[in-house]
Amino acid sequence: MRTLLFLLKKEFKQIFRNKALLPLIFIAPLIQLLILPLAADYEVKNINISFVDHDHSTMSQQLYHKIISSGYFRGVGYGSSYKDALKQIEADQADLIIEIPIGFERNLIRENKQDLFVAINAINGVKAGLGGSYIGQIITDFNQEIRFKWLKSAELITPGQIEIDSSFWYNPNLNYNMFMVPAILVILVTMICAYMCSLNIVKEKEVGTIEQINATPIKKYQFILGKLIPFWFIGLFIFSVGLFVIARFVYGIVPIGSLLLLYLFLAIYLIALLGMGLLISTMANTQQQAMSVAFFFIMIFMLMSGLFTPIDSMPDWAKLIAYCSPVTYFIDVTRMLVLKGSGMMDIRWHFVIIIIFAIVLNAWALIKYKKTS
Repeated sequence: MRTLLFLLKKEFKQIFRNKALLPLIFIAPLIQLLILPLAADYEVKNINISFVDHDHSTMSQQLYHKIISSGYFRGVGYGSSYKDALKQIEADQADLIIEIPIGFERNLIRENKQDLFVAINAINGVKAGLGGSYIGQIITDFNQEIRFKWLKSAELITPGQIEIDSSFWYNPNLNYNMFMVPAILVILVTMICAYMCSLNIVKEKEVGTIEQINATPIKKYQFILGKLIPFWFIGLFIFSVGLFVIARFVYGIVPIGSLLLLYLFLAIYLIALLGMGLLISTMANTQQQAMSVAFFFIMIFMLMSGLFTPIDSMPDWAKLIAYCSPVTYFIDVTRMLVLKGSGMMDIRWHFVIIIIFAIVLNAWALIKYKKTS
């Protein structure tokens, strides 16, 4: 125990002595947590729309103002030439064109129907799909308003209808930050701990102090624990500041689940993650090699963890990779505990899997570290 305490004292001194490393560990993740959730918003807004009005009637202008006032569209053109609007699409100045035909208002009143032409730039498939859905809903609402305004009361009598009232659970205001902040916090803790830990033993190799340590009677497990524990505490600290300071006071996110369960899972997750970092560090000979390997795995973990794309939407081979990542399970658990208030029975299999990760990765790192005297 005394030997381990000396090793921990040495590691903490090395960490806090490096003035360039401290801001990267403690300040950078907090700044990123402040900025990233504001940018990582999947709700598509400010879709550029060019309005081609051949009718120039009161009703066509009402439709235009209804579309613009929805908050999803931004008018970049209002004219009577489809060719000019198409040039805006080709110049990437417009995403969508609505063409109002001649006699739009007259035909709508006299004949009870009128066609509109909508052209959507589909280079960005997601934006095109959402833009088309938004404009379709707005036109449908506009059509209902006209029906109530122009049709006779007798014609509005319809058979009984089923009304649907929606109730949103866990995130009633549909605030996207509520969904993204816990996941981004997990990613930031993962990046800091994995990178720093993966460079740890390699730095000893490059400086030459690893030879001096190997010549001492320090056991392998003591050396591994000495490298793991400091970053374990750092990971706990970063997560706590992000959850209780930035998430609460900046984004208004208050965990509704058990903090004991959350921190228990975090503690085991950090052991698994740091085991992976130590494993990389024992295999690499230079810090550049360690950073390259760590970057490779972190990018896979980040892109295939369910942070940006739902795992259920992935192909089977991608799901297999996603479920081989410890980050996937921690993001899932964090969202479940922070937003839904899930219990132990809901996340029991997540615990089992992350414990397996922790045992396998740390045992592998212990075996790969070869101590020679």
